[in-house]
Amino acid sequence: MRLESDGLFVLISGVTSEADALFAVALGANGVSFDFGPTERQISVALAHDILRRLPPSVVTVGVFHSEMPERVVEIANGLGLAAVQLDGVTSTSAKRYVAERVRCVIRAVSSPEEAYAHDTDASIDYLMVPDGDDPDGLRHFEGYFADPLVFRPVIAQGLGPENVAHYVGSFDLFGVAALGAIESSPGVKDAVKMGQFIARARESAQPRSDGAMGRDA
Repeated sequence: MRLESDGLFVLISGVTSEADALFAVALGANGVSFDFGPTERQISVALAHDILRRLPPSVVTVGVFHSEMPERVVEIANGLGLAAVQLDGVTSTSAKRYVAERVRCVIRAVSSPEEAYAHDTDASIDYLMVPDGDDPDGLRHFEGYFADPLVFRPVIAQGLGPENVAHYVGSFDLFGVAALGAIESSPGVKDAVKMGQFIARARESAQPRSDGAMGRDA
């Protein structure tokens, strides 16, 4: 299932507090993601539940899982009513299919252009998240993939910040962008100014297609 987005999809990743989630939405983000670990931004299911109760129903909520058992991914996603799950790390073909058959939307994080191409026609995946990590320089390796007219899978570019989001949004046909470490004062704590700059610059740089939509749609 595809995510609803009127224009560029903007995701604030690694949210750990209600205040940051609500402020991200107020600034114009389409969605927020919660990291269920194990990472330095790990959030408990109980806290995620409390935050979700305060968010408007139109907000896209994403659960991020790292090499997690597919049964737990499905249990948490459906228990919380998440709009999508993001699968990071090692995930088998059977695990991806198990999750895809039971949740609304699957985002697969990849770490190289070769891995992106390998997943491009995978029916169990709805979106690719590139790259896997919050190093902005890592995205430069994907420029050929972004510009490839034969690419099928819609892409959300992660690891961006206020300084470089305009370049990628203005240069490539991205479905969406996501920010993590570049808009934080410390892991899991968002910097309000940087977050506002990121969202504003992403929006300003987005150029609608002739049909009024953004991003590559399959």
